[in-house]
Amino acid sequence: MSEQNYKIAVCQLRTELSQPETLDKAETMVKEAAENGAKVVCLPEMFNCPYSKNYFRKIAALGHEETFTRMSGWAKDNGIILIGGSIPETEDGKIYNTCFVFDENGRNIARHRKVHLFDVDIPGMRFSESHTFSPGSDITVFDTKYGRMGAAICFDVRFPEMFRAMAKRGAEIIFLPAQFNMKTGPGHWKQSISMRALDNEVFFVGAAAARYDGFDYECWGHSAVIDPYGYAIAECDETEQILYAEIDPERISAVRGQLPTFTRLREDVYSVAR
Repeated sequence: MSEQNYKIAVCQLRTELSQPETLDKAETMVKEAAENGAKVVCLPEMFNCPYSKNYFRKIAALGHEETFTRMSGWAKDNGIILIGGSIPETEDGKIYNTCFVFDENGRNIARHRKVHLFDVDIPGMRFSESHTFSPGSDITVFDTKYGRMGAAICFDVRFPEMFRAMAKRGAEIIFLPAQFNMKTGPGHWKQSISMRALDNEVFFVGAAAARYDGFDYECWGHSAVIDPYGYAIAECDETEQILYAEIDPERISAVRGQLPTFTRLREDVYSVAR
């Protein structure tokens, strides 16, 4: 576990209908976050593509290479670790909802393909990601100069076993690029990310997109950073902005020492794969 405090930032940006405009805006926000001292910066889910079935295949057809290259450059140019939200990634004729992670040298150090696709039929909303995307099959943790981290995407958060497995593999802070909607966001967003932090006594970063009023899918926003005790140490509303938080890794061992739920798992009774 790293003992070094560090500052993180969430770029809660609104995705525009023009991908070049969105990428330029993301670049500006990442640079501003780095200039304000952030060492780790996280973007939202589908930050380069409007979150809509009307755009997924259209943007995927452009390829993910340009966005990948630009994110690598943002990380290197600003000397930061970049959790690249998620973008449509194409490979072997399939499309994935993918989070790429880059180190401070611009090297791609992790890739998380969304494991649990958002297929729901709730009052007032029907949505099926699986009509476009293929699911990933990996639990994603990666090492950095600030310790071991994890990444997942949006609907993944509803499956606690996945995050227990990350914590068992040593993740100290987990990033969740997301786009909860106006139906589930008010009731489930903060509660979900808080419980995954509390379950595993880790830091948890919910990196949401800003709301696009009037668009066919409106994101709830409200990015937040939760500490290992389940407290929100930073949170915001639905508008476009950069959210900052100071991470103290020693907080993890302190909480686990006071309330040792994670360190007293009964793996003779139940277990989650490491």
